Amino acid sequence: MRRSRRRGLVKERILMVASAVLVLGSLTATGLWLGRDNSNQDEGYVVDLSAIENNAAAGLNDESSVNLAENVTQGASPADDLDYDPYFQETNSQKVENPDESKSDSMSEGTSQESASDDKKNQETDEQEEVKEEENTTALSTAMQPALTFSDSDTMIWPIVGNILINYSMDKTIYFPTLQQYKYNPAIIIQANEGDLITAATAGKVSSVFTDPQIGNGITMELGGGYEATYGQLTNILVSEGSYVAAGDVIAEVAAPTKYYSVEGANVYFKLTKDGEPVNPLTKLN
Repeated sequence: MRRSRRRGLVKERILMVASAVLVLGSLTATGLWLGRDNSNQDEGYVVDLSAIENNAAAGLNDESSVNLAENVTQGASPADDLDYDPYFQETNSQKVENPDESKSDSMSEGTSQESASDDKKNQETDEQEEVKEEENTTALSTAMQPALTFSDSDTMIWPIVGNILINYSMDKTIYFPTLQQYKYNPAIIIQANEGDLITAATAGKVSSVFTDPQIGNGITMELGGGYEATYGQLTNILVSEGSYVAAGDVIAEVAAPTKYYSVEGANVYFKLTKDGEPVNPLTKLN
């Protein structure tokens, strides 16, 4: 019994020693393997310290700096994991000129000059078109303007139908009831009612719209041939200066008489002149 127990203990001790040796051997082999890999990785980044000391003692020059860089980086892998971009550093350096940027600047300046030139050309084209439009409009409006050709043989229609309250008289004076005096009269005073429509006696161009103390609101029209017609005692005038009126067109309404014609009552003042001299309207009215 004692012998069998001793044999069992011996076997257990042998197994324990063998297991310990096996574990230690495995760990030793693993450490050696890892150390080998680290040494392989460090071989590409070995720094030659002796070369650095020699260069520092002798003074660095351009060629030695290059050699030093080669010694430091000898064996480095061509594929660098740092994503180093020397072009990026150079192009963003203040001491290095960037030809691409200068080129882009020149291109942008050229583009700006071209766009400015195009804008100027477009502006000139627009101005030329506006001038042409104005010329066409002027030519068209001139072509549409009726010719004023009133002559000595032409006649007119009555601006309003009514009795003559005060007749034309330039060779002798005539009595004015409101003023209670005799005066020369270069026009005819036609009886009317307030609000009656007044029509153009003949075609013409309105040269002025005015207000006069004696005849109130008035219109003067160019007829052509040196003739002009003047209408007075008006209200609600429908024409303006520069407008063209055909014979028979309504131009205004009869207004309340001014204080100079209060006795005569509502009326239309109608005067005709040639070259500024009064003409008897009755010689032209049908």
